Amino acid sequence: MIPTFNFILILFLFVCAIAAITIRDLLSAVLVLGAYSFFMCLLWAQMTAVDVAFTEASVSAGIGTVLFIGAVSRTERRSKD
Repeated sequence: MIPTFNFILILFLFVCAIAAITIRDLLSAVLVLGAYSFFMCLLWAQMTAVDVAFTEASVSAGIGTVLFIGAVSRTERRSKD
């Protein structure tokens, strides 16, 4: 059960990483990076590194996503090419 869960988490991490690189819309890319951070938090918690999981959830998935959304709101959302 646990190795299957870890495999699914790593698969979601891989999909989010590829999607964040290829998405052209900046807000969508920020949301995908937030999902990446959330899945990374779950993976850290699964490996019983609760302190690292808590830091990942609060800093990267929480504050980082909010700051990125604030930065994107001050720019154009779509690239011109």
